Amino acid sequence: MPRPRASTDRTVPNPTVPNPTVPHPTVPHPTDAAADAERGSAALEFILVGLLLLVPIVYLIVSLGMIQEQSLGAESGARHIARAVATAPDADTARARAEAVLQSITREYGMAPGTVGLSISCGGGGDCPRAGATMVVTVRTRVTLPLVPPVLGLDRMASIPVEASAPQRVSQYWGTP
Repeated sequence: MPRPRASTDRTVPNPTVPNPTVPHPTVPHPTDAAADAERGSAALEFILVGLLLLVPIVYLIVSLGMIQEQSLGAESGARHIARAVATAPDADTARARAEAVLQSITREYGMAPGTVGLSISCGGGGDCPRAGATMVVTVRTRVTLPLVPPVLGLDRMASIPVEASAPQRVSQYWGTP
């Protein structure tokens, strides 16, 4: 059992001797002025650095979203046009179907009509589409990055080309009544 402490074991602080760990209430501590100057700056720095990092990240996300949207539009346009042309009964109907699908895809995916290009080619040369040929439909477009002004051609320089192709085998009975 521990022995009780004697009253002489207690240390009583001497008010005349200053304790270096506890600042005296009337004497200013040497770092108080510096602490007052720095007070609140951590929150300001956090907000400033957060905004400087957040704005480019949001711009990157929006830009990648626009590029992905146009890529999906070009890819689905190529597939749907290839299918529509391959199932058409004749060349005039195939052209009309290709234009209708291209307009629909352009409208649905928000593509600029002047920037969308369509090409249909068949292996081996000759007329396209033709019976038994494998045709390749290619849709090309350009994605203009957001917030780029059309000054000095910056909007043309800051655009991303997007291209998608889709092969489709045309029936050997295509064009026959």
